[in-house]
Amino acid sequence: MRFLNVLLFVVLIVLPGCGGVVGLVNSMSDTDAVAVETGRAYGSEPRQRYDVYRPVRAADDAPVVVFLYGGSWSSGDRAMYRFVGNALAEQGFVAAIPDYRVYPQVRFPQFVEDAARAVAAIRREVAGGRPVVLVGHSAGAQIGALLALDERYLGGTACGTISGFVGIAGPYDFLPLTSERYRRIFPEATRDQSQPINFAGGRAPASLLLHGSSDGTVAAQDSRDLAQALQAAGNRAELRIYDAVGHINIVGAIASPLRG
Repeated sequence: MRFLNVLLFVVLIVLPGCGGVVGLVNSMSDTDAVAVETGRAYGSEPRQRYDVYRPVRAADDAPVVVFLYGGSWSSGDRAMYRFVGNALAEQGFVAAIPDYRVYPQVRFPQFVEDAARAVAAIRREVAGGRPVVLVGHSAGAQIGALLALDERYLGGTACGTISGFVGIAGPYDFLPLTSERYRRIFPEATRDQSQPINFAGGRAPASLLLHGSSDGTVAAQDSRDLAQALQAAGNRAELRIYDAVGHINIVGAIASPLRG
C-alpha cells in the first residue's frame, strides 16, 4: 500500500496541469456505493447550482455536510471536488457541494451571500430537519466561518441552523491586504466584515479547525487565533495542526487514494 501511495504521488507530480491531477483523483474515487445528483439550482445564475452525493444505503438520519471549496474567491468548480463528495458519502454522510459566484463577477460579500442561499436551499430540499455541518477549505473556509459566526447570513444565530463548522486551512484574520487584487475583491467599506475573527465573540456552533504547519498560502496562525477567540468566548472549538502538511495536500487527503 505504501508503494502504491508513492507511485500515485509521482504520477500526480508529472501530470501536466491541475485538471489532469483532479481528473485522476476524481476517477479513482468514483464508487457504485454513492449516488450523485448534479446541477440542482438554488438561484437563477449559472453558478448558483449544487451537486448531492448520497450513500446508496443512506440512513434516514444521515447528517448533511455542505462543502465549500476554495480558489482565492476567484476560481473553482464543484465538479473538481467530486472526490470530496464521494469520500463523505462513503462515510455515511449526505454531501452537498455548491458553486458560488466569484470575482470578477462579484465581490465581497456577494459570494458569502450565495453560499448562504445555497445552505438554505440544501437545508430545505436535502436535509429535511437532519443536522447540517459546514466544511470549507481555504477561501471556502473563510466563507463557511462567516456563515457560522456572522448571524446576518443565515438569519439569527447559526447555532439553530447548522450543527457544526469544520475549517480546513482557512484565512480568518487576513488584514491588512497587501495585494491590489484582494483589495478589489474586498472593498474597503465592508473589509472589516470579511474577517471571521471579528465575529468570534458571540455564540457559535461547535468548530473544528484544521491546518498544516507547512502551509505557505495561509498561515496556520489564522486557525490558532480563531480557535483561541472562539474558546475565549465560551464556544466549543478544537484545533489540529498537522506537521509537514501544506495548503493543498490537507484537502487532497480527503480523497481515498491519497489518505496514506
